[in-house]
Amino acid sequence: MNPLYGAVKPDPTALAFAGPVAGLAPIAAAIRAQLEKLIRLSKTEEELVIFDILTRPAPELSTDERAEVKKVARDLLARLKQLLVLNWRQKSSARSQLKLAIEDVLDGGLPRAYGKPLYEQKCSALFEHVFEMPDERIAV
Repeated sequence: MNPLYGAVKPDPTALAFAGPVAGLAPIAAAIRAQLEKLIRLSKTEEELVIFDILTRPAPELSTDERAEVKKVARDLLARLKQLLVLNWRQKSSARSQLKLAIEDVLDGGLPRAYGKPLYEQKCSALFEHVFEMPDERIAV
């Protein structure tokens, strides 16, 4: 037998596990698919939470204004993912960046129905929400 061929042949003991391991592949694929689905749902859920904070209990919005607020919620979540790093709660600069990012996204995207006092209230409520939520909810 060619020694080179013998060097690349699978170990005979590994061949004994080939059947059982092959049976796990469909299970692993199903788990992976379920995790991806949960990640997508978690992202949608967090967008809805942000949207709710921005719209409840006030202001009254038209359909077009609600669409603008939905876009703001989506944009804010994307911005948060970029900003929040390991141990961000302990770093005053990271907390300041978060507060400024929230204010910037809301200021640039919210409709006119949000007056200054309501805008400030929503900024504060969102900062508190993000500060209290678990890191894995942001990382999705």
